[in-house]
Amino acid sequence: MNVQNGKYAWMVKIGEKGQFVIPKEARDLFDLQPGNEILVLGDENRGLAILPKEMQQEYITRIFSEIEE
Repeated sequence: MNVQNGKYAWMVKIGEKGQFVIPKEARDLFDLQPGNEILVLGDENRGLAILPKEMQQEYITRIFSEIEE
């Protein structure tokens, strides 16, 4: 679902094994293919973020630079 100007939200269910399916619309939007790796980040206060492998280095660099400031 398009929330506003390039922002999206989707609902998913967590299965018994803790798995969930990334909605097809999201997979298509972010060109996620079977076998792709994703990075899952967690923050107890802010929740989870899921990043495609191509974005991992950029976000890890940003996270650590903010921690050092």
